[in-house]
This record gives sequence, structure tokens and C-alpha cells, in this order.
Amino acid sequence: MTIEIRTARPDEYADYLESLSTAFLDRLDLEVVSSVVAQTWDPARTWAAFDGDRICGTFRSWATEMTVPGGATLPASAVAGVTVLPTHRRRGILTSLAAAEHGAIRERGEAFGLLYASEWPIYGRFGYGAGCRVATWTIQASRTSVHGTPTGGVELVRPDAAAADTIKSVFETWRIRQAGELRRRDFRWTDDLGLRDTGFGPPWKGFLAIHRDGSGAADGYARYTAEEKFVDRQPASQIRLNELHALNEPASTALWRYLLEVDLVTTVRAEGRSPSDRLPWLLTNARAAIPGEIGDGLWVRLFDVPRALAARTYEREATVVIEVVDAELGAPLRVLLDASTDGATCTTSGRTPDLTLPVAALGSAYLGGTRLRDATIGTGVDEHTPGSLATLDAMLRTTDEPWCSTFF
Repeated sequence: MTIEIRTARPDEYADYLESLSTAFLDRLDLEVVSSVVAQTWDPARTWAAFDGDRICGTFRSWATEMTVPGGATLPASAVAGVTVLPTHRRRGILTSLAAAEHGAIRERGEAFGLLYASEWPIYGRFGYGAGCRVATWTIQASRTSVHGTPTGGVELVRPDAAAADTIKSVFETWRIRQAGELRRRDFRWTDDLGLRDTGFGPPWKGFLAIHRDGSGAADGYARYTAEEKFVDRQPASQIRLNELHALNEPASTALWRYLLEVDLVTTVRAEGRSPSDRLPWLLTNARAAIPGEIGDGLWVRLFDVPRALAARTYEREATVVIEVVDAELGAPLRVLLDASTDGATCTTSGRTPDLTLPVAALGSAYLGGTRLRDATIGTGVDEHTPGSLATLDAMLRTTDEPWCSTFF
């Protein structure tokens, strides 16, 4: 039977969720969850593969924007819920779903497609490259303290609508400073504080600490849960840090000090952080902060190459002609990138290329945290001008590693 690819209607969301949750080895209360997502999903971005009247594949997105090196923000499509039922694999369903959404991305004029990959080998063939890294930091609180003298003050607040507005304001100021970070959807702030039952597991129940500067303005926050534990009648509880964001070093330091000094706590576990976090250097015993589970985070695909390359800043000056191979375009795209510390231009060009590389490799290196020379080991690259790979590699690199704290 022919597989039909189209967007799903809201009255089909229960069937959509059944297919999605089955592929992710889960079971949901379909009636509850479908009524919740009907309030937030965009039907025009909710793609489904139909085998007759049964949904056998899903591919959904939501509108966001990403901060690029230098602080500019560009529109992007955040892709999520990509599945194919185990009974329907190897039929080209995922390829068809991706083609539908990718075509829509180009029509909407979004510069990037973004996703988190459940498995590494899948998305490179669709033009995505691993552009950010994440890590889990485990801090042995009982074995260290924090440098410096506290400034401002930390308060515990009730997780409510007012608190959601406060932390959203802090995040919005912070995220346009952080290459790789995304704009979050409005409902995310209430969901993260457990103010709504989404049906996707129990609501969050935890604690919210807000740092305020000397004037009383909020400039940082930490959202966390705790697991009570005693060993041999001695406290050994753990804090699980969901997120910590601060607008300045004093606020960041104060929040880490607060977390490490909570009574009964011997360990703080912080997931989804940057591997290059300066955390160890805040501590009197840097070895008490142990990075682990370091790996790929946000994956990036460029859809508007000239716009994306022109929007970011560069720490090195150079000019290079890049031929980008994107299977969806039918023919390679050739662009002239002229970059300096004062700005950059990137336009289509008919000049002979200095190098030819796949769009997935460019996506990996675009934010500045992945070496282009490393990304092209698996994807391949043709260097027509000797040294051009090293030139572009150096151009794209940034002093500060990109990081996306927003999982979706």
C-alpha cells in the first residue's frame, strides 16, 4: 500500500501520539496528552505518514530562533518527535517525512533546522551535523567550597506564574549572549515549574532559587530537585540541577555556592551543561567537579547558507569560496565568504571553489565548537586550493564553545 505523507489534523493527534510513543517504547494517556498538545502544536508543522488510516511515522517541528556567534539571532525550525513504527522500517518513510518538513522550512525562510538525535547515524544523511556538546557534571559538595565572597542574595521562591515570568526574563537576556541557545516557547516556563499537567509523566516538583543583585533585580536562577538519602545514618542526599543561568559571574558563583551548601547534600548532579563550563575554577578543590557523559547535544542543519554565514561574526580574517553539497538542492551551492573582525559578507558565486564539502559538515562547524577538519573525517571534503580546509576551519572556530541548554 502507498504511504501518504501529509500534516495531521488535531482530531488525529491521539493516533499520532500512539505511533510516536510506541516507537519510543512508551505508553501515554492518549486522551489527556492529545488534548494538551492540541493547544500548542502547529498543525502545519505536524507531519505524519499514513498507511491507510494508520499513522506509521511522525515528524514535527516548532518555530524558534538560534543565537549565532556574535549575538545575532536567526529563525530556525526545531525538529522533534521523529519516529517510524518498527513494522514500517526500510520503506523510505523517514526520508519522505524529512523532505516534506525541509521543503516547508525553505518556504518559511528559516535559516536552520535543529534537533537532538536519539541515535548518531541517522541524521547526517539528511544534512544535520552535531554542532554543540553537552556534559553531566557531578560535584562532590562535601569535598569543596566556592572561591570568593558572596554578593547580592539568593532566595527560595514558590514556583508560580510570577516566578515563571522572572526566570523567563533572566533567560531571555542570557540566551542572546550564548551562541547555540534557542528561544523557548512560552508554555515551557509553566511546564518546567510543574504548573500544568501535560500527561508526559508527573509534573515537575522541585525548588527554585533566584539570585538578586544589590538593587534587588533578578540576575540568575537555579531550578532543581532533590533526592533524600542517608548512608550509615549520615546524610548523603543529592541535588539534581535542572538548569542554572546567570547574567554575570557574581550571580553564577552565588548560585553554585548556594547549591553546594544546602544541608544534607553531599552531591550535586548537573545534566545538560557545557563540557567547557568554568565550574571547576570556582571551587577550592577543582577535582570535586567531575565531567561525564560528554557527547553531542544540538544538531544543526543549514538551509540558508549565505544568510547563516553572513550573520555570524569571525575572529579571523580570510576569504574563501565554498562549494556546499546539499542533496536536496540538486546542484552544489557555491558561495564567497569574506570575513573580518568587523563583519562578514557571503554571496553566491561563480568563482572556482577553494573546497567542496557536505552541508552536514558545515552544520557541525558552524557554531564554532566543532573543528571542521574533524567533522569532514566522516563526511569527506575535496580541497581544491591547498590549505583551504585549514583556512575555513580556523575562520569558523570561536574562543568560547557554543552551548544549547534547551532540550526538546
